[in-house]
Amino acid sequence: MAVRIRLKRTGSKNKACYRVVVADVRSQRDGRIIENIGYYDPRHNDEKIDLERVDYWVSCGAQPSETVADLIKRTRRNAGNSEVKVETAKKVETAKEVETAKKVETAKKVETAKKVETAKKVETAKEVSNKDANA
Repeated sequence: MAVRIRLKRTGSKNKACYRVVVADVRSQRDGRIIENIGYYDPRHNDEKIDLERVDYWVSCGAQPSETVADLIKRTRRNAGNSEVKVETAKKVETAKEVETAKKVETAKKVETAKKVETAKKVETAKEVSNKDANA
């Protein structure tokens, strides 16, 4: 049985959307499928393909269509970029946490300084009242 990885059209008239499917070569374009392994929406540039299943089916002898082969290449390329984006996001998140920690630390120092200043004022006031009482 010859198997192809191809697009199955879904969506309404003039609003095409596709599913990436594994199907027998003899079945119709929108006919019976073996497995659904992703989707592609050209209007919104949205696509998702399960690359593990693609690798499995290609190892079993399935041939991707030209369009699906391009989608697979693009998905593999973007998968690498998404890992970089995640690492960058983690670095940004860590930087924000460090910045927040510094702000909290600074606020604590300011609060401590205010307490010390208040304590000095109270001490000075007591000394002045003691001088007045002694005089």
